[in-house]
Amino acid sequence: MTTQPVNIVSAEFKADPFSFFAHLRASDPVYRTALSDKTSVWLITRYDDVNALLRDGRFTKNRRSALTKEQLRKLPWTPPMFRPLERNMLDLDPPDHTRLRSLVHQAFTPSLVEQMRSRTQAIADDLLDRVLWLGEMDLIRDFALPLPMTIITEMLGVPTKDHDKFHRWSKAVVSLTSPSPTLRVIPAVWKFIRYLRQFFKLRRRDPQDDLVSALIKVEEAGDKLNEDELLAMVFLLLIAGHETTVNLIGNGTLALLENPNEMSKLRSEPSLVKGAVEELLRYTSPVLMTTERYARENAMIHGVTIPRGEMTLGVIGSANRDETVFDKPDELHITRDPNKHLSFGQGIHFCLGAPLARMEAQIAFTTLLQRLPDLRLKNSPHSLRWRPSMILRGLASLPVRF
Repeated sequence: MTTQPVNIVSAEFKADPFSFFAHLRASDPVYRTALSDKTSVWLITRYDDVNALLRDGRFTKNRRSALTKEQLRKLPWTPPMFRPLERNMLDLDPPDHTRLRSLVHQAFTPSLVEQMRSRTQAIADDLLDRVLWLGEMDLIRDFALPLPMTIITEMLGVPTKDHDKFHRWSKAVVSLTSPSPTLRVIPAVWKFIRYLRQFFKLRRRDPQDDLVSALIKVEEAGDKLNEDELLAMVFLLLIAGHETTVNLIGNGTLALLENPNEMSKLRSEPSLVKGAVEELLRYTSPVLMTTERYARENAMIHGVTIPRGEMTLGVIGSANRDETVFDKPDELHITRDPNKHLSFGQGIHFCLGAPLARMEAQIAFTTLLQRLPDLRLKNSPHSLRWRPSMILRGLASLPVRF
């Protein structure tokens, strides 16, 4: 293969990964690279292949079910406290995944999301009220982060005073650059888990009208979430429920600022916001890669064999710019139709929180553009810092003036 090794988890790579992906689509659609000294990964970059991978029975989410005995022996040690977190929906296959998803689906309903619409608008307005007099802000710190963080923590029932703690812990987790926990992340996860176990005890004694209480109560055919599954579920909802939307709002705002004609069109026609959010999901790919999948057997794609047990990532950010599917894929067009992006995944692991993320982003962009008519970047786009991450693509900060 002719492609030079590249550090796909680095902040530098996240700043502009799309030309590299275009090269892979053309020349190396099934490409092996290294995440670390000990971990290699296969990148799948063409739209049809990523779409197929998300439903391909040859690949499993549960790593242990894919590995040979020899590979299992070589697995890095997992601290015991992390093991309950392996019971989350993202890392399980049917029938366990089916059972957990049906249970949480009873509590995390579309009507619950719709109930949060007016609250989301109130938070968005309040966040802008706090900074309007300054004439500038860090859009990530002051708007894109607190908006979805406040919504998901309120839905779960977490007290306001603990929101900052949750973000610190969550930030540590999503900064992981390989599937194995590092010493840097362990303290954050330990505090996160200890907090949640205490919180569950409180809600068991005194249920409230919140998502955690609903998850504790939820039953289907006499089947409940056990303590570890509840822990993994809330851990996942808290992190996935805000980190991805922070990136969508931050990346999306930057994309609009860099495409003033599209921003002007959306400002003058707010009714275009639903389609605009779909295009920003496609164009900026806040979730750059699928979560890990492991080959259950030697799996051949485009004449390349992915050996049993090896990790594979579908590159959503590449699929979303595949020129065989999207016309002028490297251009932002907020009225693009059709727009079959893969930003929420496909198949059984399609993002449970998609309606919530869409609703939050629609309100965020509409409110920003209507209330800040002179919104502009404070510094050059080249000076912006991106966060290192294995899966996500997001800005560390976005200084703006208005």
